[in-house]
Amino acid sequence: KLISVYKGNCAAKSKPALKGINDSGKDQNRFQEESYEKWPTNWGQQFLVLLRRDIKERKHESFSFACLSGPCGCSNFRTTLVQDQIGLLFFISGFWGFFPLFQAIFTFPQELRMLQKERSSGMYRLSSYFMSRVVADLPMELVLPTIFLVIIYWMTGLKANVVNFMCTLLSLLLSVLVSQGLGLALGASVMDQKAATTLASVIMLCFLLAGRFYVQHFPKFIAWIKYISISYYTYQLFIGSQYSYGETYPCSTGQCRIVEFPSIKQIGVHFGLDDQLMAALGLMIMIIVYRVIAYVALMRIGVTKK
Repeated sequence: KLISVYKGNCAAKSKPALKGINDSGKDQNRFQEESYEKWPTNWGQQFLVLLRRDIKERKHESFSFACLSGPCGCSNFRTTLVQDQIGLLFFISGFWGFFPLFQAIFTFPQELRMLQKERSSGMYRLSSYFMSRVVADLPMELVLPTIFLVIIYWMTGLKANVVNFMCTLLSLLLSVLVSQGLGLALGASVMDQKAATTLASVIMLCFLLAGRFYVQHFPKFIAWIKYISISYYTYQLFIGSQYSYGETYPCSTGQCRIVEFPSIKQIGVHFGLDDQLMAALGLMIMIIVYRVIAYVALMRIGVTKK
């Protein structure tokens, strides 16, 4: 049908132009140079078109209410015991370390064939594609943990204070962005969903172990892993958002300092403002580094012709 329409409407008009180009090798070379020398659109136009496409794709994905089942299960759980509150914070940091990680792993492998085709034909820059994907994912990635924390925070006996809540929320969102960045980096580097998922599980479990939450005597040659552990920094920020250095809690001898609480002392949580800022800075550096790794890994996919 397309061929017949072309012959009826376009063939007669396009023949003179095509004949003139084919008759002159110089014109043909100039035509090829102009076609590949410049991008057909600027970066902003490419970004907006790709962002619009990504949003249209993502809007059909419903919110995963499975990740909100935790607040429902904790609706009757309210305690002022430090051990229970610390356990809850550990659960939150662990859950929101794994969930965005596995969500992000599938981003680039699912679009591999499309990216190869569109990049090799010079439709857009890799940077505009990458930024549109990152920005389009932000609403979904940030809204869910916010809803989760709004529900669970006020039900479980955590400090009912706006400042403490906002510090906890910002710490959670930082953790989510880092986990998403790690997922993007793994997905772009491996480009195999099964292998990337397995690798992500191993990495996150290493992060949990190296954080010394349960294993205290860790081999020295791999003890440095805690300094690149998402869970370690997130837990530091969570504890710092709920407790202060001079705070006390009820114990067998009356009142004990919170810094001497076994679960906090054995992990080595620091309550100083400088230490909290360093933990937040560590997460922000990882947000950038993981996304740079993902971008570099994508550079080998569908290289645009010169």
